[in-house]
Amino acid sequence: MDFTPFFEKNTIQSQFREKWKYEILGQIELKKHEDFDKLAKNCEIFGKTNKINFEGFGIFCIFTRLSPRKSVIIFDEVQECPLARQAIKKLVKDHRYDYIETGSLISIIKKTKNIRIPSEETRLEMYPMDYEEFRWALGDTITVDMLREVYEAKQPLGDGVMRKLLRDFRLYMLVGGMPQAVNEYLDTNNLSSVDEVKREIIELYADDFRKIDPTGKATRMFYAVPGQLNKNASRYQISSVIEHGKQDRMEELLQDMEDSKVVLFSHHADDPNVGLSLHEDIGKYKMFLNDTGLFITLAFWDKNVTENVIYQKLLSDKLSADLGYVYENVVAQMLTATGNKLFYHTWPTESGKHNYEVDFLVARGNKIWPLEVKSSGYKTHASLDAFCLKFSERVSNRYLVYTKDYRRDGNTTLLPVVMTMFL
Repeated sequence: MDFTPFFEKNTIQSQFREKWKYEILGQIELKKHEDFDKLAKNCEIFGKTNKINFEGFGIFCIFTRLSPRKSVIIFDEVQECPLARQAIKKLVKDHRYDYIETGSLISIIKKTKNIRIPSEETRLEMYPMDYEEFRWALGDTITVDMLREVYEAKQPLGDGVMRKLLRDFRLYMLVGGMPQAVNEYLDTNNLSSVDEVKREIIELYADDFRKIDPTGKATRMFYAVPGQLNKNASRYQISSVIEHGKQDRMEELLQDMEDSKVVLFSHHADDPNVGLSLHEDIGKYKMFLNDTGLFITLAFWDKNVTENVIYQKLLSDKLSADLGYVYENVVAQMLTATGNKLFYHTWPTESGKHNYEVDFLVARGNKIWPLEVKSSGYKTHASLDAFCLKFSERVSNRYLVYTKDYRRDGNTTLLPVVMTMFL
């Protein structure tokens, strides 16, 4: 490939032409990420020098014209070039441009050995698109604002209207908030095609887990999340997924999984009170997926692809299965997206044969709000009632999150699941 016309038209000083022509040709011919370090070092962009060659950097960015204090430079997959992170200090000090670093969180954490992480980095946790962002992608800027007004007014919309709104929300539950999956839905309007995209994303996540754990234990625990929730047990049971997988021997692996943000951990609050973290049992937890769409796909992982007929039944809420765990996962995702750390609480019933369980606890002011999630059978909420009786002085609002219209049942607010984002 001849780059001469590019250089003839470009305003880069002539003394840079031959050097950077060679470097560009070299970059294009390089196939593996590990060669990037070498290339970057040759370019003196990320090396130890204090001189930052932005003229060369402009070429390195494939002739993108940079405007001081207006351009932002993005280092994508930054974990493949740790020296780029180290160079951020000097780049920021130069003050001409702003920088964004993106990449796999697992790999970023693992590839910091011998790298000085500058204080100039500000971490921003990114989550899948929430429901409001999903509606924006579909061209709808009204629905969520209307739902917010209804929530604040504490008035029902009417069963007919709410059925339509909940069907729309179930579409979000099926597609999820991963940008690739959303784009596929917008392009094809085919949920089976969306499912194929989600399977590719899940495989990428699984590959990341294999990088931190070549034994495959983390990957197996990841794939087992829907099945573990479906058991309706009071905790994630490692021993049923990993043979001889004892809790105390897997603490580092579990921490890596939590740090990845691919899965969400909800920890047991032994003595639920305002400072929920003070009573956190790190050895007793549930796991959820970070994205509701991926959760649906993983729940039907036994198929090569989840057929449209299954998606249509899910969308119409006519699948003959208890989907309480699906709604529990989407509530976990929504609470996390609004800045809540996840907690739950269980305790024995009076007979001692079973357990009461409150699915989620959130702290508001000097009180706690218990949430019980149901996909059906909402007329009884024994666990919620028992919790509020036991901890009456600590509770202000109490919610049953469900799939019907906004209502009040005594002291309990029956909250449509789509309104969870407003809590």
